[in-house]
Amino acid sequence: MTLDALAASAQEPSTHEPVPTMAELTTLRLGGPVGRFVETTTEAELLEAVQAADAAGEPLLVVGGGSNLVVADAGFPGVVVRDARRGVVVESADTCGGASIRVPAGEVWDDLVARAVEEGWLGVEALAGIPGSVGAAPVQNIGAYGQELSGVVSTVRVWDRERARVRTLPLVDLGFGYRTSVLKRSLHDPGSPWGPTPRYVVLDVSLQMYLGDLSGPVVYPELARRLGIAVGERARTPDVRAAVLELRRGKGMVLDDADPDTWSAGSFFTNPVLEPDQAARLPDDAPRYPVRPAPSAAAASATDGHAAHVKTSAAWLIERAGFGRGYGLPGPVGLSTKHTLALTNRGGGTTTELLALARTVRDGVRDRFGVVLEPEPVLVGCSLDEVV
Repeated sequence: MTLDALAASAQEPSTHEPVPTMAELTTLRLGGPVGRFVETTTEAELLEAVQAADAAGEPLLVVGGGSNLVVADAGFPGVVVRDARRGVVVESADTCGGASIRVPAGEVWDDLVARAVEEGWLGVEALAGIPGSVGAAPVQNIGAYGQELSGVVSTVRVWDRERARVRTLPLVDLGFGYRTSVLKRSLHDPGSPWGPTPRYVVLDVSLQMYLGDLSGPVVYPELARRLGIAVGERARTPDVRAAVLELRRGKGMVLDDADPDTWSAGSFFTNPVLEPDQAARLPDDAPRYPVRPAPSAAAASATDGHAAHVKTSAAWLIERAGFGRGYGLPGPVGLSTKHTLALTNRGGGTTTELLALARTVRDGVRDRFGVVLEPEPVLVGCSLDEVV
């Protein structure tokens, strides 16, 4: 192309797509405008967008499915980068070594679970129906019905924004605990400059899984009942996936455009992990579960998996504090009519209204039981204490 042609093309009007709002990028359908939007389809594009934002001092928000975000009504003034990469690389799969796969961060999580069940890769079948992307899965250490991502992860490859280089973090360095990891904790380290995107931007996740068509022992009574087996027995992985999807749909936890009970960020509060004396003060019928140690005790924080700690049910606490299913409705926001852990936007709601509801629930549980519930989603430009 000649210099004259280049100059002429530079004067042509822009044909860029309109910049979406955060309401269009999140499952809660809430949040205002964004300063700049970039969708990347290759790792090189993703790295370029992240590095450019950091070099310019722009606030950065990397998103996948947008299922774990609560964004302020004012929106996000920086650059929003959506990773649109898809696919699964099968590095090996045999009866001796099992299946070793590598998955880009932008892949849809539930699509990966469906592929795993189809191929006979064991260890994620009970994680069916969880919305969001593969890249978000290790940040939260997603888990359900007795399985956690930490049980199958071998490495997570990341862009380390602090060191400005690609790193491969093995399982022992990921510090997995209950709904947390080193990746997530980098947002909350003392003096951390990172947020709302952590220091580590996930590029891809490597999983190591056994081969077979029978799950591990089913430990959740609810799932065992749905499968028609006793606790501790095994079931075919396609049956486990189907049963989990049925259970999640019954709780409004599988995304459905036609069902406003699913217009949420999933479970809004994490199940509290309590000190023994806190747990002892709960009513006798309160649920109590042992907390499994994290894979790397040295890397995990003190409350992530110490054997003396006790986990209880946030949903049980919410209901016993007087907040039943559908609380707040028929207003624009309210608790799901199917599950008290989901705060929903029924259409026409605002983040301000949703957070006011969350504060009411949190404060009611605190006043009744002395337990402070912690939000599970990432809050962007807002908090449970005040909207900024």
